[in-house]
Amino acid sequence: MSALTVDPLPGPGQDWDDLVRIWEETDAPEGCKVEIVTVSPPPSKDHNTTAALLQRRLYTVIPEDWEIYQTLGLSLPGRGGIYIPDLVVVDRASATGPGNTVPAEEARLVVEITSRANANHDRVSKVNGYAKAGVELFLLLGPWHSGRPTATLYGEPENGTYRVLETVEYGRELTLPEPFGLVLDTGVFPIS
Repeated sequence: MSALTVDPLPGPGQDWDDLVRIWEETDAPEGCKVEIVTVSPPPSKDHNTTAALLQRRLYTVIPEDWEIYQTLGLSLPGRGGIYIPDLVVVDRASATGPGNTVPAEEARLVVEITSRANANHDRVSKVNGYAKAGVELFLLLGPWHSGRPTATLYGEPENGTYRVLETVEYGRELTLPEPFGLVLDTGVFPIS
């Protein structure tokens, strides 16, 4: 059996659908399992600090029966795949029990923190995927955005498209609407 090599970072325009296509086109003997492995470095210290600071703030406003997860898989209908956001707020009951994923539409808030390697994927593919799945609120923190770090809050998904609710440069406040009712000072987030 020959090995299939895949670039460690997808190029422009490559996403889950491209990986599924590669898997489908792989000529493996019947009965064999094909695995596609991607290797990426762990998130930076600044990335983790941003997630921790935001998580600490979110815990002050969410109900007792909600949780914040850092590695929870969200299944996306119609895409045949999953996204693993940097943070996701979901009812504890939805994230309890057998299985590895929660339907994305169960998420109350999804947060992605971009890095140089994944910024375009987060800004395009994930925005579209989460909107199509009906995720209520999507917060995109972009410390790499065109040289000026920004925080963009998407919401009101309709027909697979989000409305931009608010965009601010780091250093300004961004408001998460109810049920959160939280004013975030983006100036506390480190700039990579």
